[in-house]
Amino acid sequence: MRIMGRRRALVGVLAGSLLLTGCNAGPGQVGAAVIIDGKSTSVDRVQEMIDKAVREHPYGQQLAKEHKLDLVGREIVRQEILHELTLRAAQREGVGVDESLVVAALQKDPLAAPMEAAQQGDVATNVQQLVARVRNHRDALVDAALQTQLALKYVDKLVVTVDHVAVSAPKADAGGTPAAVDPGELRERAFEKARQFASSPDAAAQAVAQEAQGNPQEAGLGDKAAAAQSPAFASTVMFGSPVNTVVAFQPSPEQPQWLVVAVRERAADKPVSVDQEAPPSAQQLAKIGIRFLQPYVDQLDLTVNPRYGVWDVVGMDLAANEASKKGIVLPVRGATPQQR
Repeated sequence: MRIMGRRRALVGVLAGSLLLTGCNAGPGQVGAAVIIDGKSTSVDRVQEMIDKAVREHPYGQQLAKEHKLDLVGREIVRQEILHELTLRAAQREGVGVDESLVVAALQKDPLAAPMEAAQQGDVATNVQQLVARVRNHRDALVDAALQTQLALKYVDKLVVTVDHVAVSAPKADAGGTPAAVDPGELRERAFEKARQFASSPDAAAQAVAQEAQGNPQEAGLGDKAAAAQSPAFASTVMFGSPVNTVVAFQPSPEQPQWLVVAVRERAADKPVSVDQEAPPSAQQLAKIGIRFLQPYVDQLDLTVNPRYGVWDVVGMDLAANEASKKGIVLPVRGATPQQR
């Protein structure tokens, strides 16, 4: 199996992959937007960065006209959290960045150019680009490089063994066309299935075995999934969650289907040979690297001001509120979660 050379991938990230990638009471410290291990980023600092985005970038001005600056504030807090997670993971995993590459990247600084008002792609990615530009550019570039290094360390080794079932809309006709279904109803069905899976160490296997009898194509016991086999899928919560947890998530927001997965085993100690869709792109490596920060989230003493939302481990981002989280992660009752 071929994984792109580490140095070439890192140079690619530093050269530009980063570019592809009403208020309740705040936390205990007055005026804090987020507190991470006792270190506070103030609401005023977040507002200064928002003001900078509007002042220096036409895209920021466009977001202001569309009343979407809350997305910018939320992304600023998210990148603060990811920064701390990245530093912790890099130290623990022994990954680093060649300082000469950082210097070379800053000389050409891919974050220097203002973002024009008209942007292609999805809003979330564009807002990430905008916030990277209003952050300290060195921190932003180094974070991206370290995340890619982390992905490169594990993407060709990580294999998870899972019991799983799909929660889909019923078929409306014999041709297999999905029936119209309320997205909230489908979400709640997936969450209820996840709670069932997590109710005891044996509950998932029993439920999946029963499901497989009637619909074997949408259920499986003890299936192995390698991160390298599908780089796009490797950035999902299934690959970041510890053993003896259950996750429910929607692999593609465009498709009316959720996956409920019980993680049984997790191995990342040796390269595995798989039939690969394609070598991971720099953008995919960046997303995988962020996913591989997930095991470190519980190690942070993290408090987020509710005005910026709540941490969503499924999306590795901030959701506006609990109801808008992208999924659920539950420990299996009676079992002990195990980290990588």
